[in-house]
Amino acid sequence: MTCDLLHADDTPIRVLDRSKAKGELGKGVKEGRIWAYVRDQRPWSGTAPPGVTYYFSPDRKGEHPRKHLKKSKGILEADAYSGFKDLYQPDAAGAAQFCEAASWANLRRDFYDVWKSTQSDIARAALDRIGALYDIEAQISGSSAAERHAVRQAHSRPKVEAFKLWAEDHLRQISGKGDLAKSFRYALNRWPSFCRFLEDGRVAIDNSPAERAMRPIGIGRKNWLFNGNDAGGETLAKAMTLIESAKLNGLNPQACLSDVLARINDHVAPRLHELLPWNWKPLPSDAANKIAASGPRPS
Repeated sequence: MTCDLLHADDTPIRVLDRSKAKGELGKGVKEGRIWAYVRDQRPWSGTAPPGVTYYFSPDRKGEHPRKHLKKSKGILEADAYSGFKDLYQPDAAGAAQFCEAASWANLRRDFYDVWKSTQSDIARAALDRIGALYDIEAQISGSSAAERHAVRQAHSRPKVEAFKLWAEDHLRQISGKGDLAKSFRYALNRWPSFCRFLEDGRVAIDNSPAERAMRPIGIGRKNWLFNGNDAGGETLAKAMTLIESAKLNGLNPQACLSDVLARINDHVAPRLHELLPWNWKPLPSDAANKIAASGPRPS
């Protein structure tokens, strides 16, 4: 969370609320949120290992991300959720806690929805223009930040500038009340944020790392139906932090956590960092067998 480039996203989960006879989603059920904050420098060959932190909140008020990010600053890649807005506002000295980086995947999704429902030629053209930017991104994935910046300046910037002029021209010609106009305004009203990836080679063109971090929660919603209470939501967030961080670092979460839980009571506290997902290594077989033979320690 001290990284100066983070991805953020959130998703709803159902939570039992026995204090209410009838909650927001029906009898005794309310809607909580799971938030994810991701550090992933692999696309630009950064040195910091990938990781994700999850938080639970009983609602979606903007105070929650502000609390989560109170000690963070830099660039935040996220959707247009209004709760992030205060993080981008300049203070008395004119400095903002975060610069916003908008996601071209979200914009593409809007145009795709319009094209799918109306077969609009304009929406189809928007998809093609955005697709050309992603073609460039595919070629520079894994390159250094400096190389990515140079390629984007030479090839992506002209396409982005052309997209803006094209969008402004079409917005003047179409009905301002339709979904197509809404998609154009979504881009143009936040244009500096959509250009952020051109200015810094570390910045991704979209918020895919955070969206991927949300998928296990989405799958879980279909299986565990709800959390038993707010404490259960917090436990879920902590468990997902460990499991998904292990997966980001190419580990088998079950093997990693089983080993860590077996070792942690005897592990020297100043070396606790050795058990973090990006540092963990399994014990040699003989040491592992001694721990297993010793049996569980009393709680």
